This record gives sequence, C-alpha cells and structure tokens, in this order.
Amino acid sequence: MSTVRRIAKNTGLLFIASIITYILGFFTTIYTANYLGVEGFGIISTALALTGIFSVFTDLGISTLTVREVARDKKIVNKYVENTAIIKLILAIITFGLIAIFAFISGYSEVVKYVIYIITISVIFNSYSGILNSIFQAFEEMEHQSIGIIINSVVMLVGTLIAIYFHANVIVFASIYLISTGITFIYLLIIYAWKFSFPKVEIDLNFWKPVIKEALPLSITSIFAILIFRVDTVMLSLMKGVVAVGWYNAAYKLMEALIFIPSVYTTSIFPFLSSMYISSKKPIITAYEKSFKYLIILSLPIAVGTTLLADQIILLIYKSGFTESILALQILIWVLPFTFLNYILGSLLTSINKQYTVLKITIVVLIFNVGLNLILIPQYSYLGAAFATVISDAIAVILSFYVVSQLISKIKVHKVLLKPAIASAIMGLFLFFVKLNLLLEILIATTIYFVVLIGIKTFTDKDYDLFKQIISRNKN
Repeated sequence: MSTVRRIAKNTGLLFIASIITYILGFFTTIYTANYLGVEGFGIISTALALTGIFSVFTDLGISTLTVREVARDKKIVNKYVENTAIIKLILAIITFGLIAIFAFISGYSEVVKYVIYIITISVIFNSYSGILNSIFQAFEEMEHQSIGIIINSVVMLVGTLIAIYFHANVIVFASIYLISTGITFIYLLIIYAWKFSFPKVEIDLNFWKPVIKEALPLSITSIFAILIFRVDTVMLSLMKGVVAVGWYNAAYKLMEALIFIPSVYTTSIFPFLSSMYISSKKPIITAYEKSFKYLIILSLPIAVGTTLLADQIILLIYKSGFTESILALQILIWVLPFTFLNYILGSLLTSINKQYTVLKITIVVLIFNVGLNLILIPQYSYLGAAFATVISDAIAVILSFYVVSQLISKIKVHKVLLKPAIASAIMGLFLFFVKLNLLLEILIATTIYFVVLIGIKTFTDKDYDLFKQIISRNKN
C-alpha cells in the first residue's frame, strides 16, 4: 500500500471513529448538562479539567516516544510495552497522590473531591490504554484504536442514559467515566495479546534511563500543553465558582469536540514523518505544506460559521440556563484555526527530534496564558478565560511557525489564507442574511464554501492528483 493510501486509510478510520464519538459525545454532553444543571455540569467539568492537568504525570511523554521509536524499529515493541507498564504504574501512584493533595488543600466541597478521585482512576486506565494505542499507531493499524474510541463513547452514552433514568447524582455520573475507560482498556489489551503476545512484566533499568531521558522534554511539554488547555477552567473554578465553569465549559466542550479533526490527522501522519526524518527530507516538506493548506481550509469556515450561528447552536443543545455560553462560544471557536495549525506544527517538530524546541515554545505560551487568565478572569469571568485561550493559541502558532520556517519550509501564509478567507466571507454573508432551519443552513453554507473554493481555483493539479491517490483502489 502506498504512503498516501496508508495515511488516508488510517486517517479515515480515526475520522469515522471520531465522527461517531463526536455524535455520541454530543448527546452525552447535552443529557449530562441538562440533567445536572449548570452547577452539576460545572462540578464534572472542574474534575475533568483538574485530572486532565495531572494526567500528564501518568505518561510523561512515553506514549509519543514509543510511537516514534517503534515506528522506526518494530523489533523493540515488546521491550517498550513490558517496561513502560511498570513505569506507568509508578507514575499512576504518584499522580493519584498529587491530585489527592491538591483536592484536599483546594477548598473544594466533599462532593467535588469524590468526583475528582473517581475520574482520576479513569485517567489511570486511559493511560494504560495509551501504551497499547501507541503500538497500534506505530504499526499504522489504527482500526484497533478507532474501535476502542467508539466503545468508550458508546459506554459513556449508555451509562449516562441509565444514570438519568434512575435519577442518579453527580458521583454516579463520574463513575461512568471510570467504567468506560476500564472496558476500553480491556478491549485493547485483548487485541494486543492477539496481535503480539500478552505483555509481561520487565524491569530493565538500563532501558528505563534513556527512555525517561528522551521522553523528559516531551513530558514537560505535555504538562505545559495540558495546563494551557485546562488551567483556565481550574482558575475559573477557584476565582468565580462552578457555575461560571458550567457556562464556560458548555461552550468549550463544543469547540473542543472539533479538535478531533487535526488530532486524527496528525495521529495518522506522525509515524510517517518520524520514519522519513531518517531517510528523506523532501516528503516531510510536501506533507507539511499540504497539511498547512488543508487544515486552514477546514478550520476557517467552522470558526466563521459557528460565530454566526452560536445562539442557535447553544439554545438547540442546552436549556435556557446556558444562554450565557453563547458569547463564550463565539470567542472560543476562534481557538480552532490556531489549534488546527498547532497540531501539525508540534507533530512536525517532535518527529524531527526538536522536542526541546517545542518545550520552550510551550513554556512561553503557558506563561502568557496564566498571566492573561490572572488579569482577565477577575474582571470578565468566563469571557476573560475565553479571550486568554484564543490569544495563547495564536502566540503558540506564531512561535512554532517561525521555527518550522527556519528548519523545514517557509510558507507564504497570506497566499494560503486568501482564498479560504474569500470563500468563508461569502459563506458568512449567506448565514448572516438568510435564516432557515439550522441544519439546512449548515448544509447550504458548506456547499457554498466548497463551490467557491473550487470556483476560485484553490486546489491545484497536485491537489487533485493527491485526492485521486487517496480514493484510488489501486495499490502500489
């Protein structure tokens, strides 16, 4: 199978799984938010944000390193799995301890603490699933990871419906996260044992040392990256309470759900970039330039369209108690174009062993993010947190783009951005002046956008050749 076909297959599998997950997660979020109300939803969101920050300590960059190294040498697969399982057990114990200490001194209520503890255990299960998924990713067999994602989402939705039927409290809702990640891990473990062998326990300190040393910058980068995404919610909960968190996260969850698009794509292309680094630079340049263009084409109209339809989206999904989330969504959705680009820029730098550079950029962005939140949240509450998130992501793109331009290829952004911007503007005019059923508006707007793109010749002959390779059934 050709490289393009292989990347397309894996991207397609993860994309389909993510679409299914998005749909199921969409309903899970609606039912959870509307049943628990702003305060209960705020409690769940606070716990997810806090455990999300500390979840980095359960991995410390080992999964990403595993993908990169096993993609380059498939023979070391068992060595990585058998050793990292023990490393992660130690990290899990440390993580739980850190979260327990933070929850104790934070001043959260007992209910919030219980929810945090339960979701922490689910994070640990998810970390072990990460070991197995990293192997599947390195072997470019994304179907197993895709099924695992779907299983997790199905269990979450079914569990949520059962909890609502029996009038359960917020602690039961937290337990659903634990059950879903536990079942997903069991599935992945069975598949791994079938494909390779049941993992054994191995303690090779000579192996641990270089792995931990190489993963260290990745781990620190992950810590800071998670902080950038989650610290706003934690700071908001401490400064303004869980109700503000509920309003903020009602919008944030909708924006965050769309991040699956660049996540799926970079997950599929990362092994290819890593393997090409040791053989040829030209394919990396081509992959980067095409990725940059396509991610802008996909993200820009979503930001424009959501800004104009935010009131309809929020009122359709949530009850009237979440009307304060409308403006938050209109602000937060502009994180999306920057996040799309951040994914490919960060993955590219990591694939060429520039993880220390990514770390430095992430530290700078985190400092800006925390500083902006400290300034904006006291004055503007959850809207201040939204502005801080958008500005921080923009800074990350600017810094990463500068580095990649020096090391790989310098893209003329204005040329790449111009035609998608024109198409988005025309699409936006339609949405502004024409009021129809929300679904119909979205379908027509999407059609207008891509018709305009094609009409103004956004896609080159090379683009069309690439599309043909992706959909072709011929194998090289």
